[in-house]
Amino acid sequence: MSYEEAIKEMEEIIEKLENEQLPLKKAQEFFERASDLAKFSQEELSKTTGKLYQIKKELDQITEEEV
Repeated sequence: MSYEEAIKEMEEIIEKLENEQLPLKKAQEFFERASDLAKFSQEELSKTTGKLYQIKKELDQITEEEV
């Protein structure tokens, strides 16, 4: 699953929770799924942020060496 797919599914779940009369058990299942998707999305963002930070660090080192 990609970050974008997780966000899309989370948005769909939120819409259902806000707009539909759901049985309590179904609402709980949706909420738990949305929570799992939020955790996944946060992990993906953290990984990407770490990779971007590493790339920036490497670029800064290259720039310093050229000066």
